[in-house]
Amino acid sequence: MLSSTEPQNQSITTFLILGFPNTRKVEIALFFVFLIMYFLTMTGNIIIIITVHTDNHLQTPMYFFLGNLSLLDMGYTSSTVPKLLSILLMNIHTISLVGCISQSYFFFFLGSAECFLLAVMAYDRYVAICYPLRYPVIMNRRMCVIFVIVCWLSGCLSPLVAALMLINLSFCGPNIINHFFCDIPPLLKLACIDTSLIQQIIFLLSAVVILSTFLCTIISYIYIGITILKIQSSHGRHKAFSTCASHLTIVSLYYGTVIFMYVSPTTRSSFDLNKVIAVIYSVVTPMLNPMIYTLRNQDMKRALKRIILRMQISKKELEVSKEFHL
Repeated sequence: MLSSTEPQNQSITTFLILGFPNTRKVEIALFFVFLIMYFLTMTGNIIIIITVHTDNHLQTPMYFFLGNLSLLDMGYTSSTVPKLLSILLMNIHTISLVGCISQSYFFFFLGSAECFLLAVMAYDRYVAICYPLRYPVIMNRRMCVIFVIVCWLSGCLSPLVAALMLINLSFCGPNIINHFFCDIPPLLKLACIDTSLIQQIIFLLSAVVILSTFLCTIISYIYIGITILKIQSSHGRHKAFSTCASHLTIVSLYYGTVIFMYVSPTTRSSFDLNKVIAVIYSVVTPMLNPMIYTLRNQDMKRALKRIILRMQISKKELEVSKEFHL
């Protein structure tokens, strides 16, 4: 049974993350579920990064951005899941104030960077479909690197204001965070002062990041849709749409839950609902991204087959070399 361990008349420096309180059997079952999901996330994204880096046929802007998306997803899910696994398996609920704010910062840093990168990937598809002849000039290597740097820097700077606000707050108790990670809304509820102004500022900052990048993505796809409809052949329309299908699926999954969670005009009193929604965008979506891109993308399938074939050839050559020396 969790309880506040800090005196009520001084600022709290240690918190207890509630997680998913249930019977021990259910917690162990949840541990294995999240462990498998985390393993699939890390494995899938590592495979994508290695494939994009090693296959010459994937040295294009789209796959350069995809490799960065995989890197973001690995960090994004790693900011929350390892702590959740320790809660479920070893019942370690405690986290320091510094650790809590750090977890919150990196979660929103990587999440914000993903928003910017998804918008850039939508722009990349817009240029590829609407201006195919100018695409190599517009999306050259230098411009792609600049785009990625801007995404990472923007993500890094976006949650700084919120982190500084949290650092300067005093927490009087109770010290139980009703979530599976240090999310900002439940953390603000533990502050000693009225945080309504801080909540409004953080809401506006979240809305600016999420809605601006979402709007850029939607505008790109509106122009993409108009261009695709102008293509005469059905084969051409299908080919153009197939290059966007994977990205559009990821955008729908990610923004659908994030907008509902952080840009909803109403405040939800059910933290249990918040946890379920948070699991979708912080654990499920990063796990599905590699599957969506590999199962729906013919270039990735062919690249994976080439890598497997090269590995098999190398293995046979090594076996032949060993036999020759024997």
